[in-house]
Amino acid sequence: MTNSIAAALAKAQAEMGKAIKDSVNPAFRSKYADLGSVMDACLPALNKNGIAVIQPIVSDDFGRFVKTVLIHESGETLECSVPLIVGKQDMQGLGSAITYGRRYGLMSMAGIAPEDDDGNAAAASPAQRPVERQAPARISADQFIALKARMEAASVTEDKICARYNISFIDEMPVEAFQKTMIALQKTIDDKKPARADKEDQIPY
Repeated sequence: MTNSIAAALAKAQAEMGKAIKDSVNPAFRSKYADLGSVMDACLPALNKNGIAVIQPIVSDDFGRFVKTVLIHESGETLECSVPLIVGKQDMQGLGSAITYGRRYGLMSMAGIAPEDDDGNAAAASPAQRPVERQAPARISADQFIALKARMEAASVTEDKICARYNISFIDEMPVEAFQKTMIALQKTIDDKKPARADKEDQIPY
């Protein structure tokens, strides 16, 4: 049940402001709302209404991701996961990916947007507007059936797969993630198989 946390979150959202864009991205010469601004925009209202936030780094067979968990004083929780995509394979790259995941996870769970984000996009001329990205292609019906079968064999729940890719249902999985998921599930199946001696070694004389 999530009745208590849902009611508390609704009250908190009514008190939240927008995340102020006060940091500069030198690569694109643009401002953005950093993690501190996002936290300033939502944490006071969340805490006031009995909601705490934790953002642990979690890993499983499918990779690493930042999990954002809203915990209500009643014990009820809501959560989402953002995959960690590391550009530079060092601690600085990992730190940047974690910060990115925390920022977008918290904005998503709190339901806030950067200050004047939509207004600036609408005011831009056609040449200045960002190119809209097409939604990633989803898995086919045959791939869905194969995925379900392998999940059952691996004893992996749909909730776990959905949390890994931040989707609501597994048929929403991007097609480019299908093969990687199938390989990870097969590894889980193989790891569960008990070791056994070769049958030829067991022939009695």
